[in-house]
Amino acid sequence: MNYLAIDTSGEYLTVIAKHGERTERVFRPDCLAKHSVVLMEEIDGALSRAQMTAAECDFFAVVVGPGSFTGIRIGIATVKGLAFACAKPVLPVTSLDCIAYSVEDAPVLALVDAGHGAVYACGYEKDKTVAVPPAYRTGEEAAKLAERFAPYAEKPLTFGGKEAKTADVCPGLERAVEAKKDALVPAARLAALYLRRSSAEEKRK
Repeated sequence: MNYLAIDTSGEYLTVIAKHGERTERVFRPDCLAKHSVVLMEEIDGALSRAQMTAAECDFFAVVVGPGSFTGIRIGIATVKGLAFACAKPVLPVTSLDCIAYSVEDAPVLALVDAGHGAVYACGYEKDKTVAVPPAYRTGEEAAKLAERFAPYAEKPLTFGGKEAKTADVCPGLERAVEAKKDALVPAARLAALYLRRSSAEEKRK
C-alpha cells in the first residue's frame, strides 16, 4: 500500500509517505502560520526519501479538522490538487482520530483546544469506536466526559479543572489511516469538519 498523509490542522505539521514497507515521517512542532510556506517542501522531501512519486500513491489522506481554520483549508486544498492531478481517491481523517489512535488499549476522550476555555471533543471506546460524536463543548462539559474516558490532547491542555495528557499525533495519524483505509472518497467530496464558526464569521454576526 502506498499513500501520502498530511496534517496541517494545528500548530504542528505532520507528513507521512508510505511506499510498500518503507515509511518516511515528518513532524514539525513549530509550524503555526507557516503551513503554506513549508508544506510542499516537506511533501516533496518525504516522497523522495520514500522513493515514491505522488502518482504512485494509491490514495492521499488529510486531516479535515477540527482545528485551525486556515491550516485545515491549506491541507485540504493541497490534497485535492494532488488527488485530481493523479486521479486518485482521498481519505478524510479527523484531528480527534489522530489523538485517539495514538493511545492503545484504552477508552479516550480526544480533545482539541477551541479557545476561550472550550474544546472540540470526541469519545472513543477501547477499540476506537466513536462513543461520543465530535462536538464543540465547554470545559465543564468535557470534564464530565473525562470521568468515563482518559483525556488526551495534541498539546498540554487544561479544561474544566482537569488536565489532558499529551498525545503523540504523528503515529496517531499513521494508525488512523491504516484503520480507516477502506473509507476512501472521491476528491470532489472532500470537505472540512468545522464544529463551530470561525472567529471572522462570529464577528460578522
